[in-house]
Amino acid sequence: MTEMTSRSPSTSTEECYTVQYDRLDNEPLSVAIVDAVATFCNEDITALDPLHYTINTDALERLFEPRADGLRSGGSVCFEYNDCLVTATADGEISIETA
Repeated sequence: MTEMTSRSPSTSTEECYTVQYDRLDNEPLSVAIVDAVATFCNEDITALDPLHYTINTDALERLFEPRADGLRSGGSVCFEYNDCLVTATADGEISIETA
């Protein structure tokens, strides 16, 4: 890729959509998740309920933010949002599946 983006090319099947999130980028993880869900569902972002109705977005951001000793190397969080099962991992992967 010639430019740095918050997400690398995604992979998609009818049942699962996966995107790689750059944890060092300025875009919040919560925004990347909403964008991925909207893409998977083929909906405009504004048609989705706010993510904070589903999960504490401040806690979500803090869960995977860089720490004093570097980036978190393990862990994941999984929750339902917009009739989808969302999984975000410490290595920056966001997976969206039909719930």
